[in-house]
Amino acid sequence: MTVELFTAENVRFDEKGLVPVIVQDAVSKVVLTLAYMNKESLQRSLETKETWFWSRSRQELWHKGATSGNTQRIVSIQADCDGDALVVQVVPNGPACHTGAYSCFAGELLAGGQERETGESSEKAVTADKGATVDRFAILGELEALIAAREAERPEGSYTTYLFEKGVDKILKKVGEEAAEVIIAAKNRSHEELRYEASDLIFHLLVLLREQKLPLDDVLAELQRRR
Repeated sequence: MTVELFTAENVRFDEKGLVPVIVQDAVSKVVLTLAYMNKESLQRSLETKETWFWSRSRQELWHKGATSGNTQRIVSIQADCDGDALVVQVVPNGPACHTGAYSCFAGELLAGGQERETGESSEKAVTADKGATVDRFAILGELEALIAAREAERPEGSYTTYLFEKGVDKILKKVGEEAAEVIIAAKNRSHEELRYEASDLIFHLLVLLREQKLPLDDVLAELQRRR
């Protein structure tokens, strides 16, 4: 794929001097919010490497996280083919939504071709219908997104919240423990035990990747390179 050379001067702002901006988590690839930039907020974003937007309701510039602390460190900014829309990939420091949610896009109208019941929990949403034809590795992406949401929102009573609050040493200890359990299960020649322990290991490894801000995509790309 050819990457086109693009500069801030090439951005096409609308008649109100604004350009729509899709903000995406650079690690989990979840879309966090849709906002707008004008020339000044785009320039400040480029200079500070943190997101600045134009508030259409307040008619003023705003630095994301200036009051809440939920800043967004910019990894990349891409323009579409017409230059009139931007995708900003960020590493978020907390929730993106003013409601305290990880992403502003929490409500689903369609999921896998099926209408979703209002109020269905994200844990249930991760489970695909057994009869549906889905990407066999889709659960990894969904779990990565759920773990990212747990890190941002820190819901009380969540095991994943507990891991993030205890920090990297606790997460590393769990990875080590689960790796040992996988070894024991394999030595026992038990498929049921191995399936269970391998699932635990993969989960804790995904938590570790999130704590380190290393996208699963980078790991998959490394496997592709080695192949």
